[in-house]
Amino acid sequence: MARTNTKLDNQQPNAPEFLAWHVTDKGEKPFWNKVGAAWRHKDGKGCTLQLEVVPINGRIVLRQPLDEPNGSDGETENGRS
Repeated sequence: MARTNTKLDNQQPNAPEFLAWHVTDKGEKPFWNKVGAAWRHKDGKGCTLQLEVVPINGRIVLRQPLDEPNGSDGETENGRS
C-alpha cells in the first residue's frame, strides 16, 4: 500500500521537545555526543525518538534543548548527568 505525504511543503517541521545525547564516562568528566531528538505525541502519552546513530555502550539521555542566543545547538553539554 502506498503512503501519501499529507504535510504541506511550506510547513516548518516541529522543533523537537528533547535532544537525545549519548553519554559515556571517560575519566573524571562524562562525554556528551548528540545522537538524535524526540517529539512528544499529541495525546501526551509517549514520545517518538529519532536516532541518527545507535550507540553500543554508555547511556542515552533526553534533555530539553537549551535556548542559545547565538544559534548554537548546545553540543557542549558537559556537567549534566
